[in-house]
Amino acid sequence: MKWTRGHQSSNVEDRRSQRSSGGARAAKVGGAGAVVAIVVAVIAQVLGVDVSGMLGGGSDTSSSSSSSSSSSSSSSSSSSSSSSSSGTTGSSGSSGATAGQPDPDAEMVQFISFVLDDIQDTFATMFRDQGKRYEAAKLVIFTDEVDTGCGLSSAAIGPFYCPPDHKAYIDLSFYRALRDRLGAPGDFAQAYVLAHEIGHHLQNLMGIDARVAREVRKDKRKENPLSVRQELQADCFAGVWAHSTGQRDLLDKGDIEESVNAAAQIGDDRLQKMAGQRVNPETWTHGSSAQRVKWFEVGYERGTFDACDTFAAESP
Repeated sequence: MKWTRGHQSSNVEDRRSQRSSGGARAAKVGGAGAVVAIVVAVIAQVLGVDVSGMLGGGSDTSSSSSSSSSSSSSSSSSSSSSSSSSGTTGSSGSSGATAGQPDPDAEMVQFISFVLDDIQDTFATMFRDQGKRYEAAKLVIFTDEVDTGCGLSSAAIGPFYCPPDHKAYIDLSFYRALRDRLGAPGDFAQAYVLAHEIGHHLQNLMGIDARVAREVRKDKRKENPLSVRQELQADCFAGVWAHSTGQRDLLDKGDIEESVNAAAQIGDDRLQKMAGQRVNPETWTHGSSAQRVKWFEVGYERGTFDACDTFAAESP
């Protein structure tokens, strides 16, 4: 992907040098079925994280409170408020590097800062064209565990979005695992993951999160099927952004293939196989590899929000 090195975003909070206020046992990923535990176990394996405590109990950070690839902070301004300058410090004013030492992930932070602002500038323009106001999300970069508006969370669940605080969260080790362990290298694979999480922010702004939560409260049996449709829609929104990058000549050869491959590598069926489990669609929360690829490609080919109505599809 063509991007501007040295980019710094005011919507990135770098908390890599901070410690969370609680212990790892405070968080629990659950509420959406057994596949969530499988996903956690697989990601924990590739990241080398001990999640025995997290899988055992604690506060729920399920789809009703957070959305992953799966409090009351105020929203950002109607644009992404980006600036292009050198450095890797986000709006938190803290760097992830050890004091006095260079940040080994400086270029990665600059890249995702550029991508974050490009995604949100694109969505803000699309909102404005529809007569709506886009409120920018924040991206929090952390190490190991982090305090969120949805509770204490671990890097082992992978990147996620928390609707109450309008923030997406990622431990940069996930990107290395995506490349080295999950078989999805490339900068546009990284961009796809981030665009998917900001896709969840779109769902929050559009009221889709709230509608899904109401449906689940009425009938708990709908939780997994609705979660799949919600996640596939976020994949489609990521494709909508990818469509815009093509229109603006930001794509390098092979970029779309990188994102399609990433979507395929993190399908629920593949993760279940990686965990040595039987493939069971009834437990899926994000969709199969084929479904994730399909809906990313729908967004990429059509380039509109309307094309991403996974809830209206007879079979997503």
